Amino acid sequence: MLLDIAPSGGMVGAIVAGAFFLVLAGAAYIAFKALKKTAKMAIRLLVVVMILVIAVAGSLSLWWFGSDATPKLKPPAERRR
Repeated sequence: MLLDIAPSGGMVGAIVAGAFFLVLAGAAYIAFKALKKTAKMAIRLLVVVMILVIAVAGSLSLWWFGSDATPKLKPPAERRR
């Protein structure tokens, strides 16, 4: 019965943005652990910060474009005789 209700665009945008952020946050964690033996702490943190900046910017853009607050209205139909 609950499947009849379509999720709003804002909800879908928020879910996609959250998933995108979590995927890139996981990638940042893996990159931090992978560079543990080969790079200094500053380089590791720089790589992690760059990945997280991309994750935040991508998540915000997905959320912004996914949550269309203004409905697209059609112009009124013209009646001609």
